[in-house]
Amino acid sequence: MTKTPFSSVLLVLFASLIGSFGAVFLKLGAEKLKGGFHNIVNWRLVAGIALFLGSSIPFLMGIKNGELSVLFPMVSMSYVFAMVWSKLFFKEKITMAKAMAVGVILAGVVCIGLGGR
Repeated sequence: MTKTPFSSVLLVLFASLIGSFGAVFLKLGAEKLKGGFHNIVNWRLVAGIALFLGSSIPFLMGIKNGELSVLFPMVSMSYVFAMVWSKLFFKEKITMAKAMAVGVILAGVVCIGLGGR
């Protein structure tokens, strides 16, 4: 396999986006556990699990036709998305260290992506 199709890149990035929303719902569901472990079954936890599992579908579709060495590192974009969602939904602070870490992740994804061309 000599080249990773752009459609595969988009599918893997979409899977990362879905997975990052899964993390948001898992956190929302975990907050319900403060009331006791009997709240383990709540719609937010179920949604988080479903989103994590659901993200596997576009991921599998993406890696089917592309180079795993190019596509798998793109899953790290879920960390970038999760930081954005944590700011929007949970009002968490984005520190300089977090911003720099996101920059390193983005630079790595770009370098790996360019290496697959």
